[in-house]
Amino acid sequence: MSVSSAAAPRKAWTSSFFQGLQKLGRSLQLPIAVLPAAGILNRLGQKDVFGSDGLGWENVAKVFAGAGGALLDPVLGLPLLFCVGVAIGMAKKADGSTALAAVAGFLVYHNVLAQFPEDGEPQNPGVFGGIVLGLVSARVWQRFHRTKLVDWLGFFNGRRLVPIMMSFGGLLFAVLCLWIWPPVGDALVDFSDWLTGLGSWGSGLFGVANRALLTVGLHQFLNTFVWFQYGDYTASDGKTYQGDINRFLNGDPSAGIFTSGFFPIMMFALPAAALAIAHCARPERRKEVGGMMLSVGLTSLVTGITEPIEYSFLFVAPALYAVHAVLTGVSMAVTWALGIHDGFSFSAGLIDYLINWGLATKPWLIIPIGLCFAVVYYFLFRFLIIRFDLPTPGREPDAEEMEKENVK
Repeated sequence: MSVSSAAAPRKAWTSSFFQGLQKLGRSLQLPIAVLPAAGILNRLGQKDVFGSDGLGWENVAKVFAGAGGALLDPVLGLPLLFCVGVAIGMAKKADGSTALAAVAGFLVYHNVLAQFPEDGEPQNPGVFGGIVLGLVSARVWQRFHRTKLVDWLGFFNGRRLVPIMMSFGGLLFAVLCLWIWPPVGDALVDFSDWLTGLGSWGSGLFGVANRALLTVGLHQFLNTFVWFQYGDYTASDGKTYQGDINRFLNGDPSAGIFTSGFFPIMMFALPAAALAIAHCARPERRKEVGGMMLSVGLTSLVTGITEPIEYSFLFVAPALYAVHAVLTGVSMAVTWALGIHDGFSFSAGLIDYLINWGLATKPWLIIPIGLCFAVVYYFLFRFLIIRFDLPTPGREPDAEEMEKENVK
């Protein structure tokens, strides 16, 4: 066998594995899409809104708190969302039976763990357990949803068989977790302590890695651990919440260190970058590009959705994106160093910024920091685009010029 023929299967396996990771990353977006509703409901149930420190409508506050808490519950709600979302996202041609199988497996797994509390509390693998069980559900459904049994068991053919199998699959996974989760959980706690011990450097590294992994669609892996598994906080209701986002939304004053730094970038810096790109466009295209950049800039400012603006220069000017990734890390480090704690249920846009103002620590500092980053982004992007003649929107070669180059 030649070297090239031996390398081909290895390359194919690597490509397939990478595509699988990307697919898993996309499937994680499905449960994450539920979080804005959870965040809003949970916020309306806080004491300073409808509660005793706000409008004084205690029963209304309880309704909203219960509704939001159902989705953000660290033991049942949030892990179940990830389990079902991953199962649907990973299975080819998934349907309702895929979700039903995931729910059946998860409920069995959840209840088995509850029978063996450790130090008075059931073991809680959190969203990690939900993701793994979702992967198992997708695989079992893919493998057995067309299986035919003997005639006298024909009622359980195909899709009806999968929830039954996942009930036993959830049981086996729960037993496995009872055995391996304590050391794994301890390792994650140690890693969390190490990351926190890095201080602003840790937050800065997370910011750079987050933007870098976005380019290949793998950022959700990092986000899922840091935002939904990292750290522990026991709230007044006695529940222990995990993850920077979930802890922040449930009142942990130390949470929000891995989310705060995104607000200056998404609300101020990227809209300023969009303005710089519009100003650098050729005069005959400036109006067209300006309209597009206004749209993506406002999208980033209001909602925190940054992909439209980031993808407008990621592939045509990757050096600009590298600068953006580094500056995102700087913003994360600065907000940590200044003691800012802010968070979001969806993204670091104006909507989440205003909704969570009452939960945040020093949220007003985000505005001057954001304005400083806006100035840096605008002038730095404009300088780099003009100095190196980067083909950002509105500066691409004309079709006639490209044709002349091809003739030459």
